[in-house]
Amino acid sequence: MTANISEIRIATRESKLALWQAEHVAARLRAHYPHLAVRLVPMTTRGDQILDAPLARIGGKGLFIKELEQAMARGEADIAVHSMKDVGVHLPEGFRIAAILPRENPHDAFVSNHYASLAELPPGARVGTCSLRRRMQLARLRPDLKLLDLRGNVQTRLDKLDRGDFDAIVLACAGLIRLGLQARIRAELPPEQSLPAIGQGAIGIECHETSAVYPLLAALDDADTALCVHTERIINTHLEGSCQVPLAAHAALHGERIHLAARIGMPDGSRYLSAADDAPRRDAEALGNHIAARLIADGARDILQTLSHE
Repeated sequence: MTANISEIRIATRESKLALWQAEHVAARLRAHYPHLAVRLVPMTTRGDQILDAPLARIGGKGLFIKELEQAMARGEADIAVHSMKDVGVHLPEGFRIAAILPRENPHDAFVSNHYASLAELPPGARVGTCSLRRRMQLARLRPDLKLLDLRGNVQTRLDKLDRGDFDAIVLACAGLIRLGLQARIRAELPPEQSLPAIGQGAIGIECHETSAVYPLLAALDDADTALCVHTERIINTHLEGSCQVPLAAHAALHGERIHLAARIGMPDGSRYLSAADDAPRRDAEALGNHIAARLIADGARDILQTLSHE
């Protein structure tokens, strides 16, 4: 299978977290294919370069992966490593998510130097987040809070908190854990308070289906994580989910059953729809379609239309 391959080149963003994820994939590949060289191809994406505007306004999370896909298309890299929450519904023609690795903690983290929990924040406290999804849910929980935009990599966001720009910030637990910063997590926000983003905590490997490397990636795929993430992404498909849409969905396996919850609303929390159900794992796709249909029946399309005109 690997006779004609001598090296696997991994396109990755240059942030510490992205490099950690790429190195993690590289280590897994070396373990499975010790005779192959594995090399990182780091690059700065447009999403990393533009830090003075909300992500939703400048084009969404697709800005983090476009350059990586172009590098593969030019033959400069064989695969790209992504946070699955950054991967949009539509991939360029011929490209596929070839493997999804075991998921890290998928939940949101409350991070603060002075307060132990969201409930402890005083009225009017400044909370930083760049996510419309988090903003929607925080606004419903604590409409008294002052929700402010927060861009940059994990360390940049922590630095802004530490210099006093915010009373608290909300980040992904997975990123903090992977960077060895789990001590900064003051509280894990349960799904009832903040349902995670689609794909949060999962690392995906993108590759062109005609690449000689493509079949090698199956060895890294975690079937349970892949099932959950693909089920969440069905919601994305129906509801055009992106950075511009406050949309949350999370699937979890419990034995032979899969549970899926999803939410969509306005960023200020003024409109808010949710749906949840479970099914046998063999019916995961039907479950995803069912939850999406319930949200649409309850008015999700109206919310999307309102957002498109803002």
